[in-house]
Amino acid sequence: MATSDSSLHAPVRPARVLSIAGSDSGGGAGIQADLKTFSALGCFGMTAITALTAQNTLGVSGIHAVPAAFLRAQIDAVVQDLGVDAVKIGMLHTPEVVGVVADAIERHALQRVVLDPVMVATSGDRLVLQETVALMVRNLFPRVALVTPNLDEAAWLIGRPIKGASALDAAADALLALGAPAVLLKGGHLPGDDVVDLLALADGTRQRFSAPRIHSRNLHGTGCTLSSAIAAGLARGFALPQAVAHAVDYVRQAIQASADVRLGQGHGPLNHGFAPLPAYQQAV
Repeated sequence: MATSDSSLHAPVRPARVLSIAGSDSGGGAGIQADLKTFSALGCFGMTAITALTAQNTLGVSGIHAVPAAFLRAQIDAVVQDLGVDAVKIGMLHTPEVVGVVADAIERHALQRVVLDPVMVATSGDRLVLQETVALMVRNLFPRVALVTPNLDEAAWLIGRPIKGASALDAAADALLALGAPAVLLKGGHLPGDDVVDLLALADGTRQRFSAPRIHSRNLHGTGCTLSSAIAAGLARGFALPQAVAHAVDYVRQAIQASADVRLGQGHGPLNHGFAPLPAYQQAV
C-alpha cells in the first residue's frame, strides 16, 4: 500500500500568536495590522476582538465595544483548541475588559505576553479613563513579559513629560517601578534626525535602538505592528532582546517600503508584506 507523504514527516506546529485588540476597518492598525504582521513573520495569527471601529486614514469616526463576556469567550475558544505561544494585547478600553484579559492570562497560564498600552490617539486625545489605566497597571503589568508605550503613553503613566532622549532611562526606571518586568520605550515622537527606542529590563539590562528617521506620511499602525512583531519573535523562540531587535528592524523596513505609497487621504499603513517569511515558521 502506498504511503502518503504526510505520514513520512512529523507534523509541523506553527508558532501561534493571539492578538487581543480592536479592529481597524481601514486595515492599517489594530487586529488587521497584527494579522498581517504575524503572517509576514511566518506565524499563525488568531484574534480576540475587544472593539469594532469605523476608521480610515483620516481618523476614527465610531467605536462599538464588544461585551466583556464575549471577549472572554473568544479567548477561551482559541486557547482551548488551537493553543497559544505568545500574545499581543492592544487597546483595552474599559475596566471590565482589562479584568477579562488579566483573568485569562491567569486561567490559561499564558506566556510571552506583550502589552501595547494604547491610551492616547495620534491627535493627543486620551482614549481611556484613568480608572482603566490604573487597573491595567495593577493587574496586567506584573503578568506580561513586555510593555511597549510611546512617549505620550509613558508620560501619562509616570505623571510627567519625557523631554529628550536623555530622559528615556529615568522614564524607563519609573515604568519598571510600576511592576513591568521589561519596557520598550518608543522614542519616535521625539524631535531629531534619529529615532531612539530604549529596551529596559528589571535586571538592569539596557539596549538602545537608534536609526535615521524615515520621513513618510504612512505611519498608521506603527505601534501595533511593532508589538505584534515582538510577539511573533517570542512565539518563534527568540529571547526578548533578540525579538525586539528583529521587530524594530522589520518595522523600519515596512515603513521604508511604504514611503512612496498613496493609499487614502491621510496617514496610510505600513507595507507589512514587503518580504514575507515562509508560512508557518515552527515554534522553537
